[in-house]
Amino acid sequence: MPPLRPPVLIVPGLGNSGPAHWQSAWQHKHPEFTRVEQADWDHPDFADWLTRLDAAINACPSPPLLVAHSLACALVAHWVERHEQELHGALLVAPADVDSDSHTPPETRGFRPMPLARFACSAIVVASSNDPFVDIARARHFASRWHARCVEAGALGHINSTSNLGDWPFGYALLEELLKTAG
Repeated sequence: MPPLRPPVLIVPGLGNSGPAHWQSAWQHKHPEFTRVEQADWDHPDFADWLTRLDAAINACPSPPLLVAHSLACALVAHWVERHEQELHGALLVAPADVDSDSHTPPETRGFRPMPLARFACSAIVVASSNDPFVDIARARHFASRWHARCVEAGALGHINSTSNLGDWPFGYALLEELLKTAG
């Protein structure tokens, strides 16, 4: 019998990830992946989002691997800062700089300040050189403080549906790497 893979939680950011987003493509290809659902995707309530993430993690039969995008990277960092509970790993894509008024909309202000606590699990931050929601230097800083590997993916914008990545094979390869080595 092959070893069991850890549960994978898809954690979208502001606005959710629509049908053309790589997170949705991955979930479509892998129905065993679970999306962390939020009550209001467009007007995020920090406490509610954190509670829902915590409930999703606690519902997993073993430590999950989190696949976060944008604002959800800050959410995951807040969760890590508050919990000693183990995660299998974290793929943190295009972390929105919630501390910057010039990079993020007012709806993200409740997620300030960006937590910079070390992740106890294996983690990879994927950053784009022309992301309108975070400067590449800030993404590198987040990765460094989180003790995550920083992968610079080139000029991909916000690494979302407007980036036209389809099911984003490059990102999926990073997920596979974490599935095999994290924990």
